[in-house]
Amino acid sequence: MGLRLSEIGISVYQKTAISDDENHILAALTEAHQRVDLIIVTGGLGPTKDDITKHTLVKYFDTKLAIDQDVLQNITSFFKLRGREMTEINIQQAALPINCQVLKNKRGSAAGMWFESNGKVYISMPGVPYEMIGIMQDFGLDRIKSHFKTPNIVYKMIYTIGVGESFLAETIEDWENRLRADGMKLAYLPAPGMVKLRVTFEHENKELAEKKVKEKIDELMPLIQEHVYSLTNDKIEHVVGEILMQKGKTLSTAESCTGGNIAHLITSVPGASSYYIGSVLSYSNDVKIAELDVDALLIEKYGAVSEQVVTQLAKGALKKFNTDYSIATTGIAGPTGGSDEKPIGTIWIAVASKNNVTTQLFKLGNNRSRNIQVASLMALNMLRKELLFVTEFASDIPYLPI
Repeated sequence: MGLRLSEIGISVYQKTAISDDENHILAALTEAHQRVDLIIVTGGLGPTKDDITKHTLVKYFDTKLAIDQDVLQNITSFFKLRGREMTEINIQQAALPINCQVLKNKRGSAAGMWFESNGKVYISMPGVPYEMIGIMQDFGLDRIKSHFKTPNIVYKMIYTIGVGESFLAETIEDWENRLRADGMKLAYLPAPGMVKLRVTFEHENKELAEKKVKEKIDELMPLIQEHVYSLTNDKIEHVVGEILMQKGKTLSTAESCTGGNIAHLITSVPGASSYYIGSVLSYSNDVKIAELDVDALLIEKYGAVSEQVVTQLAKGALKKFNTDYSIATTGIAGPTGGSDEKPIGTIWIAVASKNNVTTQLFKLGNNRSRNIQVASLMALNMLRKELLFVTEFASDIPYLPI
């Protein structure tokens, strides 16, 4: 929510978490009223007794509840569509403060509410992220922008992978100084395995702002292009899927330490069935040998976590599914199982085609879930580079700050 508000020119001053307690809610609303022009509240609009936000707002605004027939119809349709029976407490979700303006919830039963008091705007929305995001996208953002007459703000995202925030900052320091001297802003938005850069420019002339931002991005790209995977989509699985689709190529996977997470990311993309054929979850050595033709002697000699084994895993998947490309992973995700030679976070990844196998060793951290997440992203990025005919990787082992 904070990101979307900043995009339309609303500065987020503070985020406050409070308990489901009437006195705490009232105190937080009173304090916020003294500081800002817009107060947004999420949560506490459900049908159970612990959902007290709506009743607390009635007290705060000194108003009362009444059934809103449009909201009641929406709730009725919501339950009918799902074949569920409505109860009295569900009907009471249509009882809203009479002084609020309703923000329709197309994805659930708790309506959003817009209040205005003494020049300030209060918005109350359900805490379910899917529903809250929907209300903001459908009604909230446009209405906020119109009410507050926010300035023209142009921003552009640059999505990088496999490089740390501090390295990026050092690499683009001179460019960033020039950017800020021209009145623009740069935000670093790090996540496991990747960093998003957001260039923002506020100007009364939107076309001029767009031109200036584009010029700055054009200046930046030669400095970091090898680390950039997209300028339009933050999901690398979407980027890879689009390339596979454009090239008419197919993909299979053989996953050990990532436990099917790569397959999950790939199949989360609509239309993935046109290029993704299948996977072997080769967690045990027996499955590696029986399903993907990995030589048992190689496992005995080099260990399951080795370049030799990950190469055979990738080749085995390529052969088994008869695909143009395959991805394979093997490693020690943690938090146990490491050794002096192969510490926790040691991950081997291979990308194979009919004519080539590219392997890379990653030394990650000791957090299991992050290791799985980062390894999955690095695997997809290796495939992206292979698809774009970038097959030369750094000879040293990359250290990824996660």
